[in-house]
Amino acid sequence: MTHTRLRNIPATLFTAGLLGAAAMAPAHAALNPGDTSVQMFRWKWNDIARECTSFLGPQGFGAVQVSPPTAAASLGTWWDVYQPVNFNSLKSNMGTEAEFKAMVNTCHAAGVRIYVDVVVNHVAAGAGTATDGSTWNSTSLTYPFFSASDFHPACDIAGGDYGAPGNRNNVMVCRLSGLPDLKTEGSYVQGQVKTYLNKLVALGVDGLRFDAAKHMQPSDIQAILGGITQTTTSGEALWVTQEVIPDSNVVRSTYFAAGTLNEFQYAYALKAMFRNENGANLAQVRTIMGTPGSWGGSWGFIPSEKATVFVNNWDTERNGSSLVASNYISGSVNDTQGTKRYDLANIFMLAWPYGAAQLHSGFRFTSYDQAPPSASPFDASGNPVINQQWDFIHRWSDISNMVAFRAVSRGQGVDNFTSGTGNQVAFARGAKGYVAINNDSAPWNVSLQTQLPAGTYCNVVQGQLNSTASACTGGSVTVASNGVISVSIPGNGGSGVPAVALHVNQKIAGSGGGAGGGTCTTVPVTFRVANANTAFGQNLNVVGNQPALGNWTPGANTQMTIEGSGANVPWSSTVQLPPATTIQYKFVKAGGSAVWESNQTTASGNREATTPVCGGSLTLDGGSFKN
Repeated sequence: MTHTRLRNIPATLFTAGLLGAAAMAPAHAALNPGDTSVQMFRWKWNDIARECTSFLGPQGFGAVQVSPPTAAASLGTWWDVYQPVNFNSLKSNMGTEAEFKAMVNTCHAAGVRIYVDVVVNHVAAGAGTATDGSTWNSTSLTYPFFSASDFHPACDIAGGDYGAPGNRNNVMVCRLSGLPDLKTEGSYVQGQVKTYLNKLVALGVDGLRFDAAKHMQPSDIQAILGGITQTTTSGEALWVTQEVIPDSNVVRSTYFAAGTLNEFQYAYALKAMFRNENGANLAQVRTIMGTPGSWGGSWGFIPSEKATVFVNNWDTERNGSSLVASNYISGSVNDTQGTKRYDLANIFMLAWPYGAAQLHSGFRFTSYDQAPPSASPFDASGNPVINQQWDFIHRWSDISNMVAFRAVSRGQGVDNFTSGTGNQVAFARGAKGYVAINNDSAPWNVSLQTQLPAGTYCNVVQGQLNSTASACTGGSVTVASNGVISVSIPGNGGSGVPAVALHVNQKIAGSGGGAGGGTCTTVPVTFRVANANTAFGQNLNVVGNQPALGNWTPGANTQMTIEGSGANVPWSSTVQLPPATTIQYKFVKAGGSAVWESNQTTASGNREATTPVCGGSLTLDGGSFKN
């Protein structure tokens, strides 16, 4: 929807309202699940506070990551906030310290945490007057609270940019893009940084993102964190993530002791898969990233619990290393123009159980250095002005509705993974959710096996339940009593977003099985096993005492699907079996001579289980292959 911007609400009036709200905010308001955060790049504090109350909190967002709040150079660019001058002042181009505190309290009252992007590796280059009126000079190394002895000697990082490997020592002690490099191993510098970060935590900040962490010694970051309050005012553990862009020299695991890492490989992989670069496609995701319990894949992803993932951030949307939505620089590819790749990638991210997910919400730009809009993201009546100057990606309903999907499906694995073409994939998140994505130009007309209970569900890509839970505001999909759905997903390139996303909290009240409903004849049972030590040419089969399990004979109908690459990655298969029936089964390696599992703990020597009743589903995670 397009709005006409009229005028800005006077900041003083809105600030007064926020300060009043801050005074009334409960000390420990219940916070939303922390599954999804959003980077609100260069948004002012008052505007973020308004958005927490009106949208982010009610929509279920767990946190907002804000831009660096320190007094910094004011150069009329998007990147000037990354040139800090005075760590002891929180007067920035986004607002004052009082406005910052009011924002934290207001967002907490709405159930939303605040994470802060902190820049402590370096200070501003050049000379001038900062946003708080303090002055600096990089030639004489004159800065508030710092002197020349607090900086590393001047040298340039070999290779010149963030991602270039250069010499590992130079990357950590030389100047990034000519910015004076703080001696973060020194006790005085560490003390100043600790004071700044403790101030943020005392103001209610819930998490920290260390910018340019790759350019600091891991031990320096650990030492700094050792002097910071680790419990937030909301009673949670302080959240920490670090910007460590991979290269051929940095060992990312050395940063794990301090917290999680921004997993840039994730953004790079999504770009390759959704743009089909170098032969990559979405169906290869399990090979590229790995699978639950066996992450890593051919691209060497870090462990899921150590990763913060995103489709893009403020750097990658400008340097061409990720998918983009707001880059309108002439000659640049934009993944929202004539395609829905960008939407689909965000839907995938919020459905795929890897890492802590972050959306990005910033502003549209037509030149690299372009500063953020001076006008508020809201019109005079407080309505959001979406897709004009500010992009409001966090409000795009096909993406924002997936925030609840991610929270609902937390802790579930990936089941029933299937693909049509290489650009069409679908998978279950246990019995909690199901997603199908069509990044192909051709429509995808298909029947798919879910694990959802029978009923009619809202496709949250298109809408949600109405206020009485009796109908959907957008499209709906019926899950039959055997868990199967039949969908027709248009090709990517039309007006709609070609995806289906269903979850148990978006089921029409009282809805039943639909086509195939009533008394069922089969229910879906998923078998999974790992560590089979398969050799090239071997496949894994699940066989048992049912016709659908081959009546103990390995064959084409009993072959499982590998969830990645390697001798010991998991294999899985979903089989339709009679309901409420005790079954016996085993896993067997086939290809050449058959290699059966050894006896199990049951009297028969086989694995045993009982299938669920009609409308139910079951996942049998067999652990490791029993040699």
